Amino acid sequence: MTRPGKRPGPPARLSRGAIVAAALSSGDLESLSMRELAARLEVSHSALYRWVPGREGVIDLISETVIDRIIPTDAPTPDTWRGWLGRLAWAAHDEFLSIPGYATRISRPHRHTRGFFTMRDAVVAAFRAAGADPELAEQSWYVFGTALVTWLGAQEQRLLGDAPLRFDLFLDSLLRGLPARETPEYGTRPPAAAD
Repeated sequence: MTRPGKRPGPPARLSRGAIVAAALSSGDLESLSMRELAARLEVSHSALYRWVPGREGVIDLISETVIDRIIPTDAPTPDTWRGWLGRLAWAAHDEFLSIPGYATRISRPHRHTRGFFTMRDAVVAAFRAAGADPELAEQSWYVFGTALVTWLGAQEQRLLGDAPLRFDLFLDSLLRGLPARETPEYGTRPPAAAD
């Protein structure tokens, strides 16, 4: 029975951080069930559902936490935007690949959460600092974000083979071509071949 003026709510020992830590400690997000997570947290199954609506809610919490960890705390400037994006990309590399199955999951089509929009806004700000107009900054975000997440997912799945992969070369090539230009130097469609 609750005291007057007090509403029942999540148990005090539950928090966003505790849920994320317990989920990550499972070692396998793909097979983690809500019952298993509740047991790891030593709370009832129903108590966990008061914090998150289900497995997707847990993945959303993890994504928000990961994004909070990878975005540099300083703002990009005209002089630092490339290095700023490099730090973000290396942090994403380390964080995404430290969670088994996470890079693969994020590289597939999925519903976007607050973390996605936080990262998009930060990366767009970096391209704006580089001098790109708003539309090209947004297009550059799509190139950067898609390339980064796809590359990390492919690395995790070993789609690129078993040879040691040079993330530094990938990132250098990517950042040399960004931000997008209004008249792409190499991306224009070639004329159709005459028959």
